[in-house]
Formats: sequence, C-alpha cells, structure tokens
Amino acid sequence: MLQCSKMGTPGCVAIRESSATTVLLGCAVDNTSYGPGETTDDGAEPGAKKVFVKTFGCQMNVYDSERMTEALVGHGYSATSAIEDADVVILNTCHIREKAAEKVYSELGRIRQVKDARRKAGNDTVVTVAGCVAQAEGAEIVHRAPVVDLVVGPQSYHRLPELLRRRKAEGRIVETAFPEEDKFSKLPKRRTIGGPTAFLTVQEGCDKFCTFCVVPYTRGMEYSRPVAELAEEACRLVERGVKEITLLGQNVNAYHGEGPDGRPWPLAKLIGHLASIDGLKRLRYTTSHPHDMSDDLIAAHRDQPKLMPFLHLPFQAGADRILAAMNRKHTARGYLSLVERIRRTRPDIALSTDIIVGFPGESDSEFEATLDVVREVGFAQAFSFKFSPRPGTPAANMSDQIPDEIKSRRLARLQELLDSQQTRFNASCVGRTVPVLFEKPGRHAGQLVGRSPYLQLVHAEADAAWLGRIVPVEISCAAANSLSGVISPL
Repeated sequence: MLQCSKMGTPGCVAIRESSATTVLLGCAVDNTSYGPGETTDDGAEPGAKKVFVKTFGCQMNVYDSERMTEALVGHGYSATSAIEDADVVILNTCHIREKAAEKVYSELGRIRQVKDARRKAGNDTVVTVAGCVAQAEGAEIVHRAPVVDLVVGPQSYHRLPELLRRRKAEGRIVETAFPEEDKFSKLPKRRTIGGPTAFLTVQEGCDKFCTFCVVPYTRGMEYSRPVAELAEEACRLVERGVKEITLLGQNVNAYHGEGPDGRPWPLAKLIGHLASIDGLKRLRYTTSHPHDMSDDLIAAHRDQPKLMPFLHLPFQAGADRILAAMNRKHTARGYLSLVERIRRTRPDIALSTDIIVGFPGESDSEFEATLDVVREVGFAQAFSFKFSPRPGTPAANMSDQIPDEIKSRRLARLQELLDSQQTRFNASCVGRTVPVLFEKPGRHAGQLVGRSPYLQLVHAEADAAWLGRIVPVEISCAAANSLSGVISPL
C-alpha cells in the first residue's frame, strides 16, 4: 500500500458549473469576515486581487485552469466566480473545432463590456487568453480583440504571475514559445479540490499527427511526467478528500514516464502504482489511441479493481481509406478486433468513442461503414462531430471538402443511432445495484448526484452526509443521459 504523508489542510474550494462546452472555476463564496492579518482559506490576504477563469473544451483544460488558479493564489490572488469582481480574467481555450474558437471571441466581446464598466469605476482588468487558441493564433488574438492584454500558450501558463507583473511595465504580452523548462515542476503543490473527484495530467502532447488535429501544434510532442511526481500529486489529492482520479493525456495510453527504477513505465504500471494509494477508491484514464492499447493495459482492467470498467477509445471513422487519410494508424477491422480482446478480458466494460463525419472525400458508402462499426460495437456513450478544418492541419487543405448540409445530415443519422445505444445501455442498468460516488447536491433539497462505474450520472434521495462516499444504489429509472435510484441498505 502506498502511504501518503499528511500535507496540511484543504485550501481553496473550486466550484465547477459544467455544460457541454465550458467549466467555470472560482472559489466558494460565503459570508465569513476576516480580521486584520487573517487570510482567506485560499491563502491570499483579504482584499487581494481576484482572478476569474473560464474553461472551454477538454478535461485537460479543466486541470490546467485549476493549476493556473493555484499558481496565482500562491502569489497573493484569490479566486472568484464573479467576473464583475475580477482583476484578472482568464479564458482557457480550446482549438479542436472552429466553433470552439469562435466562442472565445464572442466571450471576449462580453468581457469588453465588463472591462469598460470596471474602468469607469477606477478598476483595472487584465484580460488573458490562455490555452490552445492562444498557442495557435498568438498575436492575431490581440489584433482581432484589442481587449486582450495577455496571450499565453498551454506550455507557459506556469509563468502567469511573472507575465502579469511584466504586463504592468511592458503593456500587452504574447507568450507562446515552447519553453525548455518543465512547467509541471514549476507549478505549486496542489491546493484546490472541487469535491471527491479530480483530474491529474500524466501525459501531454501527441506524436500521432492525425491530419485533422491541432494538438501536436498547440500542445507539442508527447511528454510523460515522472511517476514519483504523479504519485506525490495523487497523494495530495487523496489527503484532501479525493476518492476518484482521472488520469489525463492527449494520448494517455502512450504514457512512458520515468519510474522510481529509472526506467520508463507504461500506463498500466503507473495505474498499479497509484492504485496502491490508501484512500483512493477509483481510477480512470482518458483519452486513448487504439494504436497504444497494449496487452498489459487491457489486463489492468481485469486485474486492478480500482480501475473503472469504462474506456474512451476513439475510432473516428469506419472506412479504411478515410482512416488512412486521417493518419489514424489503425483499420476498422483492427479496431473491432481490439474491442473483442478488451471485452474478452473485461466482459462488463462499457465503451465510449469519438467520431468525425464528413472528412474530406468521405463518400456515402464510407459513412455507412462508420455506422456499421457503431452497430457492431454498441457504445454506452459517444461524442460525434462534423469535420471542422483547422488552419495549419493537412486536412484543412485537402480537396473534396464535404458540403455542410451533407455533414449535417450524416451527423443527425449517426447521433440518432448513438442516442439509441446510450438509451439502451442506460435501460440495461434498471434493476441493478451499482456503486455510486456522490459528488454534489442535486437539483432539489434532499437529492444528491454521483457517478456510476460507467460514468453515468445517478440521482438519488440522500442526506448530504453521503457526499464524497461510494454508496450502493438500486437503479429504478433510466433517462437518456442519467439514472435514478434508491440507496440500498449497507
């Protein structure tokens, strides 16, 4: 059992209000007053400058936003969930699809009004664009949105305190270089938790160069953090009440960080090491590439009880010609064979996936091949998108771009099939008793919401004392996107 030394009392509490596209991060607000010389529970002096962070996109951006907040809290800032009170506003951005980038500019238009109102009241507001849009577009952001004061890429956000100090003297700053230093080693120790679940970035960047994807250009090449560093961070999370950790990476199953023995450790070995942490109840990981789904990782789903029986495994398209054009490094049959091996090893595993429709040159029959893969696998969840050409990627310049109306029709057909599979999977849980980790209060008094091992939302009537605990719940009702049930006798 991996024992973790006590590392102090909990710090700032993060509030997450999630939708399909955004996560807001701030501090829990209460009416506590502080006397002279006292500090708030985030470590900042009363009256300290306040930072507001809004997150777009993936789980890794959520993790990065937490770390940016912690970095600033460690330099005298306090977090706020009210943008009108913020001295620093950070948009942590996603560049995977065109609409994600456009939402950032739309948000900047609203932020300009907040900044103008605060300026009239005699308050300065530093507007920062961070993340993948910042990395991809750089100085173009300042040109297009003059309200922006600071542009910082995902590899440089550990330098935010320094950049904010420089901005006062130098004016607008664009910082999108890939620094030689390891940003993770420069960040403060974990302070913030948002409940009993947490993200932990273990791998970043990607060497696969899928022709539709901007990740290698915005996040850089693959980098895996050392095992000891990850174990220490995981221990800190567990000691602050976290029961479930999701290991993150753009290509997480390519993880090969240095182990305590000085050799590269694969993800399966890292999972086994973290699973030995006393007090950690659940582990997950995302996002995986079929090419790197190794035998030892498949076996970990059988051999590690803390590893949840849920796997996100994108296949993107069902036609081999399109997969080759995407540079996916697998075939449709290879993906289906991999799924068979996984299910033989862990029969109760549930799968989710990513799918792109309307990739350049995709014919009707090739789209039908995608539907065939979906029918054969049967997914519990899925994320499906119309192809969105991203500047600088090979696919953006390919001939035979598919008209948007065709992509829309195909997406509607695909989502109808995927929705029916998710509804069927949820319905199969009715009558079963599943362990649920309760994470937060529900929509009305006396209700809590948690997650099943299959990542489904589960609602149940329960006392707040059950928050942060794993409780058996008998599922009595299934909806399209959630389950409801009754707590079973312990």
